[in-house]
Amino acid sequence: MALYRVQLSLPDRPGSLGAVASAIGFAGGDIRGLVVLRSENGKGVDDITIAVPGSDPTDLLNVLGAIGGVEVISITPVE
Repeated sequence: MALYRVQLSLPDRPGSLGAVASAIGFAGGDIRGLVVLRSENGKGVDDITIAVPGSDPTDLLNVLGAIGGVEVISITPVE
C-alpha cells in the first residue's frame, strides 16, 4: 500500500466527513490520520493521510471527486 496526504475542502455540515470516509473505503483506502485544518464560510478544510492499494491514487481521486461539494486541493505522497 502507498500513503498519500490529501488536503480537501468539503461542506461544513453533518455527514460530509462521513461521506468522504465511506468513499475512501469504497476505493479500498484506509484512513491513517486526519487533521481538521480550518472551517470558514461554510467549508471545512481537512488533511487526511490515506493508505491506498498499489501505488496509483486515481481510484481514490475519482471517488472523492464524485462527492458533491468536495474538492481535492492537493495530494502528496508520504514516504
